[in-house]
Amino acid sequence: MPIIQSLAGDAIRWLTWLPWWAQTLALVAGCCAVVLPLHGVVFRAMQRAVADRSLFWRSLVSRTHGPSRLALLIVSVTAASSAAPLSWDVRIVLNQILVVALVALAGWCCATALHIATVIYLRRFKLDAEDNLLARKHFTQMRILERAGVTLVALLTISIALMTFEPVRQYGVSLLASAGAAGLILGLAMQPVLSNLVAGIQIAITQPIRIEDAVIVENEWGWVEEINSTYVVIRLWDWRRLVLPLTYFIQKPFQNWTREGASLIGSVFLYVDHRAPVEAMRAKLSEIAAQSRLWDRNVVNLQVSDAKESVIEIRMLVSARNAPQAWDLRCEVREKMIFFLQTEYPGALPRQRAEWMQAEAAPLARQEPEIPRRAA
Repeated sequence: MPIIQSLAGDAIRWLTWLPWWAQTLALVAGCCAVVLPLHGVVFRAMQRAVADRSLFWRSLVSRTHGPSRLALLIVSVTAASSAAPLSWDVRIVLNQILVVALVALAGWCCATALHIATVIYLRRFKLDAEDNLLARKHFTQMRILERAGVTLVALLTISIALMTFEPVRQYGVSLLASAGAAGLILGLAMQPVLSNLVAGIQIAITQPIRIEDAVIVENEWGWVEEINSTYVVIRLWDWRRLVLPLTYFIQKPFQNWTREGASLIGSVFLYVDHRAPVEAMRAKLSEIAAQSRLWDRNVVNLQVSDAKESVIEIRMLVSARNAPQAWDLRCEVREKMIFFLQTEYPGALPRQRAEWMQAEAAPLARQEPEIPRRAA
């Protein structure tokens, strides 16, 4: 930076015949003309330096090409403005803008580094695998921690940028010193952000939900599609999206069908006549499950779970590798069992019975004497 300032001072002596705004533009253009080729040389040197390093460093250098060039331009413009014929007030405002821009670039680079590290870490896991419990666990943890880290970086970047302003810095010092009503008001204002941040960290650690978990929330069945820093997106079975705050999954009960594993047991209920052939139905269920590509070869069972006045309740259990296959397998078993009863045992279908009893009619009631009317 001192070299740039000395070059700018030498150049300004050659440009004294121009107006002040033309001198400033000429200095800025000259600094950019010097800095841009220098940045290209330095950037290519950095690429060669990290060519043998890990994927993280190669990706970070590649992604920060534009921001690093912009940061170097900001430094050169700052040096040029110090030598330009500008008023003191204009110079202060310009320097303040450049400092805030430099802080924002630094925060962007930190957030980019977090994102690159997360993507590289998650490349070893596959969500489309049949048994994806471990993958969903790591995806959930890393996505939540990444968003929490980006939120903290954003808050820190904004705080540092605001602290470069003298009035804001003085107010912050007085706020920390007093810790009174103003601090309480600020804490209440930040309560939603902090509660979601804490809830996100708690979900990342305890993991009541994971990415692609099958859940039932608000009487709706779907999958966890996205976990953000403030909300969770549930992909419902009919392609709708249910958006819930992150704190919902900490404060309210819900059903998680794939908490410990992707495999599920599906149940199918049929109501049939009391004369239904239970053993034949049990054998048919085993045959249907064995022929289905959705069955995972673990659980198949048929039991009479209840008996009522006109029907008996048959419960059939079959297992599948995941929630979608369990749903499809339940529908397949229900359809084929109903067709089996219709074609092979139609008498087993539910029916209402009525029996006519032939008997003599009940005798007539004994006639009572008429009650006399009251005399007038």
